[in-house]
Amino acid sequence: MQKTLLFFSLLISLSGVAQSDKYVQTMQKNIALFDSAKSIDQLQSLASTFERIGDAEKTQWLPYYYAALAQTWIGWNPATKDKDANSQKINAYLAKAEAIETNSELYAVENMSATQQMLVNPQERWATNGKDAAAALQKGMAADPSNPRLYYLQGMSLFGTPTQYGGGKDKAKPLFEKSVALFKAAQPKPLYPTWGQKEAENMLAQCQ
Repeated sequence: MQKTLLFFSLLISLSGVAQSDKYVQTMQKNIALFDSAKSIDQLQSLASTFERIGDAEKTQWLPYYYAALAQTWIGWNPATKDKDANSQKINAYLAKAEAIETNSELYAVENMSATQQMLVNPQERWATNGKDAAAALQKGMAADPSNPRLYYLQGMSLFGTPTQYGGGKDKAKPLFEKSVALFKAAQPKPLYPTWGQKEAENMLAQCQ
């Protein structure tokens, strides 16, 4: 009886390892495709693929994160006219991820989603979407103050804010500097996001 139980325990353990290996390999493949994606169609296809991976795994937040991030890059594309509809898709992916875990990476995407909506009409939407974007950054900083993407996003917000309202290059520069320094010191976990360093370095150069 004990040998039988040990046998089944071993089978279950090996099955879990095989499933984990398959998940990692599938994620690595699609993250590589994501990093090289250029078109809206490619990004939309990857968003759907990552969602399917998340639905199959059920306990992994990263697939939904990458689905939301792919949808976010679609939102930054000038060809995407309906930013509100696109943000609804981003937020739906985020809701699935946050049902599993909440962390600074998800708050970073939440910030970008709200920012995209705010930029549709900054004057009218600052009091709603603008505040949502700022709140997401604050939550992200509280969750992980060493996340370089948060400082990059905060720097972008100040960079695009007129000086008379407390923004401008001088206010953004220290944030880009901190972001770049944190990127250089970062040691990301496998499958975790790595985007943002080149963008932060480019923005820092514009602040010199």
